[in-house]
Amino acid sequence: MNCFFSVNTMITEPFPFKVFAGSQGTAIAKRIAQHLGCELGQINIQHFSDGEYCVSYEETVRGHSVYLVQSTCPSADNLMELLLMIDAARRASASKVIAVVPYFGWARQDRKDKPRVSIAAKLVANMLQIAGADRVITIDLHAEQIQGFFDIPVDHLYGAELLASYVETLKLENLLIASPDIGGSKRAAAFAKRIGVHTHREVPMVICYKNRRKANKVNELKVLGSVKGMDVVIIDDIADTAGTLCKAAKVMKRKGARSVRAIVSHGVMSGNACQKVMESELEELVFTDSLPFDTNRCKKVKVISIAKAFADTIMAIQEHRSISEINI
Repeated sequence: MNCFFSVNTMITEPFPFKVFAGSQGTAIAKRIAQHLGCELGQINIQHFSDGEYCVSYEETVRGHSVYLVQSTCPSADNLMELLLMIDAARRASASKVIAVVPYFGWARQDRKDKPRVSIAAKLVANMLQIAGADRVITIDLHAEQIQGFFDIPVDHLYGAELLASYVETLKLENLLIASPDIGGSKRAAAFAKRIGVHTHREVPMVICYKNRRKANKVNELKVLGSVKGMDVVIIDDIADTAGTLCKAAKVMKRKGARSVRAIVSHGVMSGNACQKVMESELEELVFTDSLPFDTNRCKKVKVISIAKAFADTIMAIQEHRSISEINI
């Protein structure tokens, strides 16, 4: 089904576009399409016995702006699938190919923090451009400087407004914002300031210091600041193994916190993360639907949809309006 938007400018022709979903983006793509008032385009992803797959569009995309919704996690298959979708759309004469990546994976490798390592985020940016993407729309990158890895426009959305609104609905008496590590202190401070502006009060913040000997394993965690009698909300961008969040909740409860919950942008939830959360001191774990997640796997998880933010961005692009004016 075609979608059309036009603007009252010198251009009188409508701007046709279509939205397609990869296998990792189907759930959120359906919600995006609902907000746009259109149906998802028909695409066929055929898998072969040796692990390869072929992408083909089952309807014309010639002359259309094509929006391809696909997160690039948790495996490389999803990234490869997106690359093939971009390539197929380009070869089918789409006028514009826009990659809508709710979760931009491989982003934690954004610099050389030791000798002889790759910078995966830059490599992925190069691959998307070489495949033929004209633009990328994503939300809450692990590091904002990743936008600079692209030589094409990147619309970087922020889910803080939506997540902060949820925290406000909880009406926590002694709200305190916590960062799980020093690197996330800027994110947590901005979150605390946002809630403070809305609620007309100063929201205090503490920072956790964690020591890692290897990835996904925290050996020691200390809290810099007092949490006694406070309702703590931990702010982070990714819940992967959930080890840090669970350990932070345990430490804060021992230090007298009245309640501890976590608000993160992306729920990767790998390995036995669900079990850890269920057995932890966390009241709840809240994240967006940037990745598909069945809440039956973990009763403490609450998922908030960011589909409208992506739909509004797509409409703004089609109508040549400013993205920054969108109230996400």
